[in-house]
Amino acid sequence: MGASPMPGATAEPNPLSPPIPSGTLIYDGDCGFCAATARWAERRLSDDYRVVPSQQADLDALDLTQENVARSAWWIDPNGSRFDEHRCIAAALRAMSGPWPTVGRLLTLGPISPLARWTYRLVANNRYRIRWPGTRPTCNR
Repeated sequence: MGASPMPGATAEPNPLSPPIPSGTLIYDGDCGFCAATARWAERRLSDDYRVVPSQQADLDALDLTQENVARSAWWIDPNGSRFDEHRCIAAALRAMSGPWPTVGRLLTLGPISPLARWTYRLVANNRYRIRWPGTRPTCNR
């Protein structure tokens, strides 16, 4: 029999448990456009979801690299599924209420999905040029 923990001690975390308790949107917190977009999403997501800048995320626990988060935003489902690029945006929209889940589903449909991916890449590659009111003009691409 193993020793029981001392009073007040916490059990070791289960390394096989999911790294996050809820759906999480990971974004570039150094990018003004990304931060403004993340704030927009956060206002529309319930408290069951988190919006976290990549600079504050435990990338190892999420099985992401600096290269991953520099290239794209990421959505991590509660079940551990991960989505990047336009699929990240679609998943975040599907987690919202109102008309947004329908928009999220549309972004991944047959002929729309390649266009949504192309649009995501265009914006992501030029985000440092996008000046959003009330945001910092710099971006770590």
